[in-house]
Amino acid sequence: MQCDVSAQIECQKYHKMAAPLDVAARAASFNVLLQVSLRVASFALNGFVLRYVHADLLGVVNLRLTLLYNTILFLSREPFRKAALSKTSTTRQWQYTFNLMWLPFLVGIVWSALLSLLWISPLLQQPDMPGDWIGVACFAISGLIELCVEPLWVLAQLTQHVSIKVIAEGIPQVFRCLIVAICIVFYPQYGILIFGIAQVLCSIGYLLVYFTYFFSVGGNQLPIDSISKIFPQKFLGKYQDQTLVNLSKSFFKQSLLKQFLTDGERYIMTILGLLTFAEQGVYDIVNNLGSLAARFIFLPIEESFYVYFSSVLVRGERPEKQTKDSITSSANVLSLLIKTVTLIALMIIAFGVNYSDLALDIYGGSILSQGIGPVLLKCYCVYVLFLALNGITECFMFAALSQDEVDRYNKNMLVFSLIFLSAAVVLIKLFGSPGFIIANCINMSARIIYSGKFITNYFRQSSHNPLSKAVPSLPVFISLIVSWIITAISMSTFCCSFGAIYRLIHIIIGSGCFLTVGVVITLVERELMTFFISRLPSRFQKLLTRNKTD
Repeated sequence: MQCDVSAQIECQKYHKMAAPLDVAARAASFNVLLQVSLRVASFALNGFVLRYVHADLLGVVNLRLTLLYNTILFLSREPFRKAALSKTSTTRQWQYTFNLMWLPFLVGIVWSALLSLLWISPLLQQPDMPGDWIGVACFAISGLIELCVEPLWVLAQLTQHVSIKVIAEGIPQVFRCLIVAICIVFYPQYGILIFGIAQVLCSIGYLLVYFTYFFSVGGNQLPIDSISKIFPQKFLGKYQDQTLVNLSKSFFKQSLLKQFLTDGERYIMTILGLLTFAEQGVYDIVNNLGSLAARFIFLPIEESFYVYFSSVLVRGERPEKQTKDSITSSANVLSLLIKTVTLIALMIIAFGVNYSDLALDIYGGSILSQGIGPVLLKCYCVYVLFLALNGITECFMFAALSQDEVDRYNKNMLVFSLIFLSAAVVLIKLFGSPGFIIANCINMSARIIYSGKFITNYFRQSSHNPLSKAVPSLPVFISLIVSWIITAISMSTFCCSFGAIYRLIHIIIGSGCFLTVGVVITLVERELMTFFISRLPSRFQKLLTRNKTD
């Protein structure tokens, strides 16, 4: 049967949002799949490893060494990635882009040397276990190996080869988890060495998958006639486009501050030694569980739609100088994205707070479910809302800011850093480890206000107001509040004893409430549902519209 006229109009309304939106949606889907798979494997590994090693080792590997690895990668490649993906002109000189993306490796060498020396110096709290310096070396080398892939990463993003990221990051990570799980059972005394070698092998696999994929694709499906073009060489007598270099410098200042804000509590733990390594291990496990949505839903959406906004908007140009279709589509997409992540975050608050104790007990037993663990996880459920709003609003802002505006924002990021640092020191003394999360909420609030003000001013001269259309409807709010009350009563009634039957009853009640909220959202948020249906493959669109009219 044919869909009704109103449904056709709604579908046509979003169908006009051009190919970049479809690519961004598909990339987000692949990234969500990747992050879900990696998180499932990581949690399974941690749950398994907890039975064989002490929490000290997890604190050293999951927090201290992983922080070193993440810092090297983020500071080395993030500014260059943002510059390379920006729509700074109507034409793209690919050779300049490839030359630019070899700079992360050179920058990474410097960061690896400096940070590795700091990590093994007496200035930081050192673990009382053998082979720590080997772990530092392995994780630093792992970062350098992955930086060699940056030219191909940008090529994949700009040529819409989005599935390669899932393959390149997913398969090596699975083998890494298997290597660690098997070796840690038989040789637990070599814990750091096992994790370090597995990390290096994972990065080598990541590099091999990318190079094998693009060598097999060949020049017919790429904007370059030979894969050798990705290596540095002169174009029109020079190696670099100064515009891209200057933009990278601006993003570098912002990335330096953003990295501190993102992993600020880990830097404070590592530098000041406020918690023991065992406490850091528990904190990291709870942190990973609490930030599930941010890592495998919000972050992929942010990364993918940054590419979309960068492709439809000319950086630094005001709305009146952009095309009308670009402004309309970007405003509509932004409002729907904010509403989407807000709904997800509110559902996490409504259900996560009342299921934190049960989740930690099932996953890690009394080690996690007793003590500070449940309080940390409940705080994270609230913190997710701040992460969601900040991620999407900054995603749009960074795609639209001019270079001068990026430089000005860097100064504000310094203020945000000072706010976070001051709040963290005070709140940790008052509340212990939950003070980290509260300080992050304060920091994120300041950043949300800043980016929200930018969005409001950006669309002031147009007829669009994305923020006003991004608020969920009243029936949805009511259903969430009622669900929270019901699950809170269920938790106090059935969950405290942690008996198997009582757990099951608590889960069934929560499942019923979750299903009810989902039905309310589907019935009330029609525009949001239409938007996502329009992004599905055509065969699924026909199936859904047929079921609607039957």
